Amino acid sequence: MKTILLIGLGRFGRHIAMKLNDMNHQIMAVDQDEERVNAVLPFVTNAQIGDSTNAEFLVSLGIRNFDTCIVAIGDNFQNSLETASLLKELGAKKVVARASRGVQEKFLLRNGADEVVYPEKQLASWTAIRCASEHILDYIELDGDYSIFELDVPPEWNGKTVFQLDIRKKYGINILGIRESGKFNMNITPDIILGEDKSILVLGQQKAVQKCFRI
Repeated sequence: MKTILLIGLGRFGRHIAMKLNDMNHQIMAVDQDEERVNAVLPFVTNAQIGDSTNAEFLVSLGIRNFDTCIVAIGDNFQNSLETASLLKELGAKKVVARASRGVQEKFLLRNGADEVVYPEKQLASWTAIRCASEHILDYIELDGDYSIFELDVPPEWNGKTVFQLDIRKKYGINILGIRESGKFNMNITPDIILGEDKSILVLGQQKAVQKCFRI
């Protein structure tokens, strides 16, 4: 369990709070808008109404006590930038900030943010990959080359074992898991038989996955 300071409680920040709550983390939520603060109260440990660009206010929160500080401000980039910079100056262990444009990402990284999330860009990439083929069920990009895909088992693989397909040797693709009846089996052995009623979770270079699965 980690202690998280979450600043900015718009739709993006609210969804972060809900997910962190599901993961049983302790969350301090902050926003200038009282209605936004009240809306997240069921999902957070504590909440404050205040201006995150005010150094005295941030100091009162005990910045050094949080494992991670998330700046999820989406409607005022100047405030986001000032907040990230102040957090780092005040000794925050880790600052993660939201960007909505590439130039914002660069400024945030230069001014206090340790990491930047770019939800619009990441969602656009996921949507493009997911919709490019009806066989792709899910997709996570790890870096510029490697990704994790969940895909339908190709019809020609029906009845064959993991050993017989040997896609690791042929394409450099690792089978991480197989989903059947909504549940994942992550204990992959060479004798597991694949079928059209299953989906497969694989890790590999995007080009290799596209070639192997003929995407």
